[in-house]
Amino acid sequence: MSLNFRQAPIVFMRGQGVHLFDRNDKRYIDFVSGIAVMGMGHSHPRIVEAATKQARELWHVSNLYFNEAQILLSNMLSDRYGDGRVFLCNSGAEAVEAALKLARRYAFVKHGDTKRNEFVSFEKSFHGRTLGALSATGQPKYHTGFEPIIPGFKYARFNDIESVKELVNSNTCAVIVEPIQAEGGLILPQPGFLSAIKEICEERGALLILDEVQVGSGRTGTFFAYEQEGVKPDIVTLAKALGAGIPIGAMIANQEASIGFQPGSHGSTFAGNALAARIAQVFLEVMEEENLLGHVQEVGAYMGKELNALCERFDCLDSARGRGFIWGLAFNKEWAPETVALAMKKGLLVNKLNTHTIRLLPPLISERSH
Repeated sequence: MSLNFRQAPIVFMRGQGVHLFDRNDKRYIDFVSGIAVMGMGHSHPRIVEAATKQARELWHVSNLYFNEAQILLSNMLSDRYGDGRVFLCNSGAEAVEAALKLARRYAFVKHGDTKRNEFVSFEKSFHGRTLGALSATGQPKYHTGFEPIIPGFKYARFNDIESVKELVNSNTCAVIVEPIQAEGGLILPQPGFLSAIKEICEERGALLILDEVQVGSGRTGTFFAYEQEGVKPDIVTLAKALGAGIPIGAMIANQEASIGFQPGSHGSTFAGNALAARIAQVFLEVMEEENLLGHVQEVGAYMGKELNALCERFDCLDSARGRGFIWGLAFNKEWAPETVALAMKKGLLVNKLNTHTIRLLPPLISERSH
């Protein structure tokens, strides 16, 4: 195996609901969820049924043709966004790459402007590991060894609207921002911050891209995290939980921004394959039928209350930050690595964002008892 991963010394054999089981059949509560992927938990019967049925019928035909699951899923996502055009792909990084390419090409198609090719991103952001998404990521530690990154990216400070005003100009094709900075330490936007960015974009002719790869698909208690901020982006990216464990991503754009892509402008061999699209379709259906968004709001509020109570009880804890089913618990010392290891021994899976902060990402089906 490649050396770029640092796995914990544990081998998992099966999963059921919110639990994972190792090869000794030890049970763990999974509050990593494959890094925000397993929204329906493990081996959800509806997902298993859909995958099995679709695998018997059709897996892949390429985008030279249509397949039914691709059409149905695209329509469902378009309706969620509101009259959007959907590009399906295979991962969050691919969705971000598609968004960046669309923003640049929109400026070219709309204005014939090759100088309007710059992006404003944010310090401490994370948008993916491919070179374009990496260039949008405002953390130098991820750039090391991969320089030169793609030119044209500037980095404002999250929750500092003046820094955004300073950087967005006539050469800016888009601002890309996470509604919640997840990998950056679970930093929530201040009230009005995202809507203020949208106003700047509209005033200066730039598009607004919201990267919801981690916080979208219901994790915050609304399908899109931006719904709680009173703002609608020109482009939004999704992945992770959307496929319930099967690789899929999506970029959704409004009708205006979508003119940047025409046949041949962008593509992907496996994008929108019937197997992944059908599973994502069923994920959305189950979310609606079981009122998972309401469930995440209710249980997520309870989770936040209990985490904040822990902060009041223990002096070693600094703060709890989050919304719905995405939370960061910060220590006032570098105790995150030790806490992750200790929790694993006790049968609880969490991960660290940095030396001070652990992250909790329960499956969307988690109950108060978990």
